[in-house]
Amino acid sequence: MSSLYLLGIDTGGTYTDAVIFREPEGVIAKAKSLTTRHDLSKGIAGAVEKVLATSGIAPSDIAMVSLSTTLATNALVEGQGGRIALVMIGFSEEDLARGGLADALGQDPVVHVPGGHDVHGNEMALDMGAVDEAAKAFGDNVSAFAVAGYFAVRNPAHELRVRERLREKTALPITCSHELSSKLGGPRRALTTLLNSRLVPVIDRLIDACQGFLASIGVDAPLMVVRGDGALISAAEARLRPIETILSGPAASLVGARYLTGLDRAVVSDIGGTTTDVAVLDDGMPRLAEEGAIVGGHRTMVEAVALRTFGLGGDSEVHIDDRGLTPAIALGPRRILPLSLLAARYADVVVSVLEKQLRSVRPGRHDGRFAISTGLPRNLVHGLKPQDEALLQRVGPVPAPLDDLLQATAQKAVLDKLVTHGLVHIGGITPSDALHVLGRQDQWNAQAARLGFELEARRKDGSGRTMAGSAEALAEMVVAQLTRYSAEAILTTCLGEDGGETIDPSGSPVVDRALRRHPGIARFSVSLDRPLVGLGASASIYYPAVADMLGADPVIPDHADVANAIGAVVGQVRSVVVVVVTSLGEGRYLVSGGADNLVVVGDEHDALTAARERARTKALEHAARDGASNALVTMAEEVDRPEVEGFARLLEARIIATAVGRPRTTSL
Repeated sequence: MSSLYLLGIDTGGTYTDAVIFREPEGVIAKAKSLTTRHDLSKGIAGAVEKVLATSGIAPSDIAMVSLSTTLATNALVEGQGGRIALVMIGFSEEDLARGGLADALGQDPVVHVPGGHDVHGNEMALDMGAVDEAAKAFGDNVSAFAVAGYFAVRNPAHELRVRERLREKTALPITCSHELSSKLGGPRRALTTLLNSRLVPVIDRLIDACQGFLASIGVDAPLMVVRGDGALISAAEARLRPIETILSGPAASLVGARYLTGLDRAVVSDIGGTTTDVAVLDDGMPRLAEEGAIVGGHRTMVEAVALRTFGLGGDSEVHIDDRGLTPAIALGPRRILPLSLLAARYADVVVSVLEKQLRSVRPGRHDGRFAISTGLPRNLVHGLKPQDEALLQRVGPVPAPLDDLLQATAQKAVLDKLVTHGLVHIGGITPSDALHVLGRQDQWNAQAARLGFELEARRKDGSGRTMAGSAEALAEMVVAQLTRYSAEAILTTCLGEDGGETIDPSGSPVVDRALRRHPGIARFSVSLDRPLVGLGASASIYYPAVADMLGADPVIPDHADVANAIGAVVGQVRSVVVVVVTSLGEGRYLVSGGADNLVVVGDEHDALTAARERARTKALEHAARDGASNALVTMAEEVDRPEVEGFARLLEARIIATAVGRPRTTSL
């Protein structure tokens, strides 16, 4: 392993990061490129080309590539993805109302097929004619099929038969629910399957673009993708189970934090351009969401890290309320383009407009604000009205000042709708601009940042005074507010982990006094029981003050700015298989899960032995399928053996096998 060069890639909201990594040296080189949201492959290409040039490593020397991405998460949050036909085997119409399935389905078609199984795996009559009708009706106007069978985790036979028939009739991707989860709860498993199918074309485009670019520059190495629990999965399996990549980016940051710090217990806060993600490390492992990850308002059955995401980052929109006697500053949750970043590419346009606005005697309503097209293909967005289309036609590839663009007050709502659909970016002042004004960042155009803050600083509050005495004074206020918001976000997460969800740090006078160290006869303080690890490009700027506010020891590791990309390459493949032994009574035991076939055994000991062997064997097979080399297996058992009439009788046993191994590389 010591001679192998590994390439880690992370696509974030603002930047795409890349690292060249090798044990035992660690990070050999790192690079960043602006994320191109309309075509992520361009941001990936920019970062990879830079890191290869910086390191001097030949593309042919790369032995493994690993990718963490926010693409699946963003697609679900924004309602993107393909149109899906959901095939429900043995479910009723009423089941659509359970688990949020109807909301997730939206306008996509659903087909109810008689069939399915009972809790013991016994089958009902399956109507394949309904499957043939579904293939004929929807085979040409959906992008994939999702198949969910009643009690398919006990017996997947009907899901498999339906999948084979759909494959005979169509050439579309098909996902079966038993492939994604071994848990009971049919409607929520169906929801997870639906979302997975919806993401297939989304992840296919990303992996195709990434693999195509890597091949074009001579990288011939396995491509892995980070799952939402921090483990790695092969690109081929990610295409089949893209739902597992939700929360991939935050999970990679936690793995990177553990590697960079060596800490077993910590609170990890990762500030990016768009969001701040906060999670807790215990025993060197991130806590996992026991009930499944929630993305886009949908609770899935996907195992993922337990974290909280806040709309707070370096590119958060700055709101200044000038209606009161003293100005109030709020941040986010929307991400906008910092003026310094916008002017890095369009300096002549942005700077000249800002200077003109500053020369005006009276401040304009939209001073310092611009709109620019994102470049997202128009055919990916539906439901726009004529007034939406009309305004969109006026937003081009060059920044336009909002004062010129918006000709009526009502058009502001139209513009916000275009932003929500991902068709338009807004440009304005952000915390990143504040750091440029204060000289703490310098990667973009500091002149534009200063002009933007000068425009805001000259506004007057309710008492007739200017917002701030200078651009620097206003920038310090914005930085202070981001520090306070960060502390509240971290405290909210920690209180939630402790069962204190009823305490709202942002609205509690007691918490406010504690965070401000307010003097008084009764003094309140707050502290964390473990270090605060700060990650992100601006972590070293913000988190020492955040940690001080929270009474925690700050840890800002080297390479904190690319922790996600590091986490992508140091992670491991992890495969879990659950086999269930269920008592059928009369000395008969059903062994199900982990394989397509059911086994009925007449002896409890033999049933448990068969279950353990099946779980171990299948865990190793799945780990190898997911890209692992030389995986090791650990076993665990959950046995329900109640006492009946003085005798303990086996009711059900869950045999859990976990196989863990490093991903294969080109030299293995």
